[in-house]
Amino acid sequence: MHQLNNYLMKRIIVLTAALMCCIAVTVQAAGDEKNGHAYFTKAELPDMTKILPPFPAFESARFVADQSQHLWGKLMRQDEARAAQAQRDAVYSMQTIIDEFGPLFGLDITKEDTPEIYSILQDVCASCDSIYSDAKAKFNRQRPYAYYNEGTLVPEKEEKHRYEGSYPSGHTVFGWVSALLLSDICQSTESMEKLLTRGYEFGQSRVIAGYHWQSDVDAGRMAGDVLYQLIRSHERFIAQLAKARTEFKEKTGQTVGVNSAIVVSHPATRAYRLDGTPATDATQGIIIEGGQKVVRK
Repeated sequence: MHQLNNYLMKRIIVLTAALMCCIAVTVQAAGDEKNGHAYFTKAELPDMTKILPPFPAFESARFVADQSQHLWGKLMRQDEARAAQAQRDAVYSMQTIIDEFGPLFGLDITKEDTPEIYSILQDVCASCDSIYSDAKAKFNRQRPYAYYNEGTLVPEKEEKHRYEGSYPSGHTVFGWVSALLLSDICQSTESMEKLLTRGYEFGQSRVIAGYHWQSDVDAGRMAGDVLYQLIRSHERFIAQLAKARTEFKEKTGQTVGVNSAIVVSHPATRAYRLDGTPATDATQGIIIEGGQKVVRK
């Protein structure tokens, strides 16, 4: 009986420790800054194998186009700047998006300074994997560098991805959806053009790096469009987007934050425009006068 009690006590200790580990892992995952909180589970998303067309059969006419683009990608590697960009784009992380898209977005994105933008980007990035991972496994297309048995621009990742499906491109989904989101936040036509161009290039980097066929990348953009359309209807996203847009405007000086103003009908000395330049006697509108915002008529 004593031995049985000891055995049961040891089992309880082991099971308790295992349970605590599981709880710790669950808590860590729920608050993981890198992964964020996805808007949907895989079960809630459409099956992309039923939406995407089949990838081009090897040696088909469509596959010839893929081969042509593969040669284009290898030629682009001779451009040092473009090759370096493709290598940077190969790092699948939110920090890559921040580093590469931030300058075009017009604002440094950090958890401390732009918490609303950081949070929504975090959650959108966390949602990308679920739309393409099952499709990649089901289609199970051979990657170009494996097909040709050749090297890539990112040799350290070759063995890891050699037997992983190529269609659709997950990196393309990630970059394209990120570009759509940041364009949605800034709401600037000029910035949108730059961001979407960079988002397009993010996908093309996979062709240049040798990890994907062009049709993989095209399918990745389609999957990204499907995902972002669904995300935009999510209630949590809608609320986050409104906060992110407000934060962007505040951080980029697009709002002056004037809740009330003193109305005067005569000029005064030491008056300044909101941009800090001196105001003249003829200046009208909201100016800084005597340390206060004033509406001059």
